Amino acid sequence: MIKRSSLFLAISPITLLAACSSGAEEEVVGEMDPAAEQALNDQIMVDPDLANQNEANAALTGGTDQSIPAENMTPEAINAAREAAFALVGGSDGFKELPAAKELGETIPEESTLTAATRAAATPGGANCAEQAEYSAAWAAKLPADFPVYPRGTTKEAAGTDAGDCSLRVVNYLTPVPLDDVLTFYHSRALSAGYSSEHVTYDGDRIVSGTKGRGSYVVYGRQLPSGVTEIDLITSGN
Repeated sequence: MIKRSSLFLAISPITLLAACSSGAEEEVVGEMDPAAEQALNDQIMVDPDLANQNEANAALTGGTDQSIPAENMTPEAINAAREAAFALVGGSDGFKELPAAKELGETIPEESTLTAATRAAATPGGANCAEQAEYSAAWAAKLPADFPVYPRGTTKEAAGTDAGDCSLRVVNYLTPVPLDDVLTFYHSRALSAGYSSEHVTYDGDRIVSGTKGRGSYVVYGRQLPSGVTEIDLITSGN
């Protein structure tokens, strides 16, 4: 059993994003180069032909506060996001039921998938990728195809690095779609792509995580008092 060690804290989204945004002059989320802005603002469509496209470039909007654009909060928009997500997992054939979460205590078991995933993300090949990550909204457009932002999600912060052996992405976003739906989406995407998937609760979050070879992902989710779902998505080696 291990405590929530410095390694785990180093890769936690809050710590990582805070570290990346300090020091040198910080880039303001929402202000980006035209190419990144176009990628972040493409509209996603419910079309099976888009299943092989990198949906990370098609499901994002930028912002700096803890709100979601009003047009994304309507019942119609929420249903459209769900339909798009359903299409991206391959419909009924790709949909995988999310198992009940296992509750972790104050310690994280060494054999837990969460332990393996966070360790892989933090130190692939011995590199400390969290320390090398750069804070920029453009990293949200560089998520791996298997783990995009949930359709019509509103990206708030992002960081990442491709330095050396690192391939780290950390994205914080909001969505009005219920947390169960979002976690089921990532669980289904992971299994379809050959990753493992573990569902746990820890430190107030519900977490879906897994690994495949040197690749890993961790999805931290929580329901805010407003009812909005907040997600911290971490991928590495993908």
